[in-house]
Amino acid sequence: MAVEKKFVQDGFTKALVNEFLIKELVRAGYGGMVMNRTPMGTQITVYAEKPGMVIGKGGKLIRRITRDLDRRFRLDNPQIDVQDVGRGELNAQVVANRLASSIERGWYFRKAGQSMLRRVMDSGALGCEIILSGKLTGPRSRSEKFLSGYIKHSGKPADEIVEKGYAVAVKKLGTVGCQVRIVPPDAVLPDAFKITPPVIEEKVVEAAPAPAAALAESPVEKPVEEKSELDVLLESTPEEVPERAKDMTEEAIEESPAEAEVATEATEATGATEATEAPTEAETSPAQAEASSPSAEEESRPVE
Repeated sequence: MAVEKKFVQDGFTKALVNEFLIKELVRAGYGGMVMNRTPMGTQITVYAEKPGMVIGKGGKLIRRITRDLDRRFRLDNPQIDVQDVGRGELNAQVVANRLASSIERGWYFRKAGQSMLRRVMDSGALGCEIILSGKLTGPRSRSEKFLSGYIKHSGKPADEIVEKGYAVAVKKLGTVGCQVRIVPPDAVLPDAFKITPPVIEEKVVEAAPAPAAALAESPVEKPVEEKSELDVLLESTPEEVPERAKDMTEEAIEESPAEAEVATEATEATGATEATEAPTEAETSPAQAEASSPSAEEESRPVE
């Protein structure tokens, strides 16, 4: 077999396996599959909303599906691995199956398409496109498109970042095809760009430090403490106290009569203290004066 024919045959087999799994696992929320060839055989990874239903009770269902794949499609030792699909609103195949089920239950196609589109965009998708084609409203078939966000239709980005899903809704008038394309939130768009604002550097002017020698020679100025009137009165000498008290009394008289009385009492108390401590010469008795002064006879007596 030529290489070209082998690639075509592999693609055709993959499409048949996908269609078979859609029919078998529609109730389990089938979300797509990935098929790889390994030296041990054919590895098939199945994504579903309900992995338990794919496996079955005791693994009975998954063994039956593996046997059918080996007999019908002649796969080399098929091995099936089941994974959880995660958020179903961001999986194109799951959304297509839900949309087809809604149309089969009798939903109007516009209501079903708009509600499903809104749910996909609310989940964080960058873009979504839903195409319904078939006998929608009458005997003649037509198509309806619902689009929101960013979608690539051609080129390499359309194959890499866009997820595709397809399902069929069977109605009495005929079949309706549901095609869904979704750009996931983590997709890197080829034409995406971001403008970064320029960074303005602020120049900080620092003062030049003073030399250590100048700081050592310069005298340190101590702050001048303001003294109150009471501190000045306490520091003054006893001779200055009456004059200072008198000045304070005169100032107090001018300010308030109550303070003047207090200052006058302080002056009188200071004067009385000095009078008691230093008695005058008039108060000394004559006997004390005679005892303290030497007599005339003692002064005239010659010294032997």
